[in-house]
Amino acid sequence: MKSTGNTILITGGGSGIGEALAHRFHDLGNTVVIAGRRQDALERSIAGRANMHALAVDVDSQGGITDFAKRVLSDFPALNVLINNAGIMRFEKLDRARDLSDAEETITTNLLGPIRMIDALIDHLVAQPDAAIVNVTSGLAFVPLTTTPTYNATKAAIHSYTIAMREALMGRVEVIELAPPAVQTGLTPGQENREGYLPLEAFADEVIDLFRDQPTPKEILVKQVGFLRFAEAEGRFDQTLVQLNDFVAKVSGH
Repeated sequence: MKSTGNTILITGGGSGIGEALAHRFHDLGNTVVIAGRRQDALERSIAGRANMHALAVDVDSQGGITDFAKRVLSDFPALNVLINNAGIMRFEKLDRARDLSDAEETITTNLLGPIRMIDALIDHLVAQPDAAIVNVTSGLAFVPLTTTPTYNATKAAIHSYTIAMREALMGRVEVIELAPPAVQTGLTPGQENREGYLPLEAFADEVIDLFRDQPTPKEILVKQVGFLRFAEAEGRFDQTLVQLNDFVAKVSGH
C-alpha cells in the first residue's frame, strides 16, 4: 500500500484508533474521509485539516451502508483505500441465561458492518489503481478475553475473512489486517488511562511506521501484540490465556 496520494475512507474515525490513524495518514499527504455515527465527533476530528472530510454512517444498517457508499463514491470518486475500523466491545457473562442484545449488536457492528461495507465498495475498489482494504481486528482474535466472548469471536471471524479476501483479490486489491493489542482508547469505560495498555499515540506512531514499510506487511502488528498473536504458534497458548485474563481482571475489574 502506498503511503501518500491515496483517498482513504476510515470507519469509526471520530475517536480512538480511527481518529489517530486518520490524522497520521492525512499528515502523510492523503485525502482522508472519516465516517461514524456522530457527526459532531467527526467534525471535531477534521477541524482545521484541509482534505479531511466527515460523513455520517450507520454501520448497523444494510440500507444505511448502501446509501453511504453511493454518497462517498459520488463525492470522492478517487477513493482507493478502505479501512474498516468501527467496532464495539461489550462485557458479557456466560454462566447464566441473559439478554443477547449486546452479543447481537456486537456481531452486527463488528462482523456484518465490515462485510457489508466491503460489499458496497468492492466493485469500485477492484477498478482503482493502488487499491487496498485494511480490516482492523484485535489481539483477542488469537487469545480470547473470557469477559468479552462475542467481541473476540467477531475479530477472529474478520481475521479469517481477511485471509480469504487476500487470496480472492490477489493482484487486484491489497488486503491488510491490523491487529491492535489493548490500547488506551474509549472502547470500554475507563480504558483511556488503563495501566498496562499501550498509549494511543505510541500505538498510532508504530502502526504508521509499519504502513510505510515496502512492501506493506500483510499483517500490521505492533510489538506489544505479539504476546497474543503468536501464543499458539510458540506453544504457550494455555499459559497466555490465563495471563491475559488475570491481567485484565486486575486492571479493569472484569
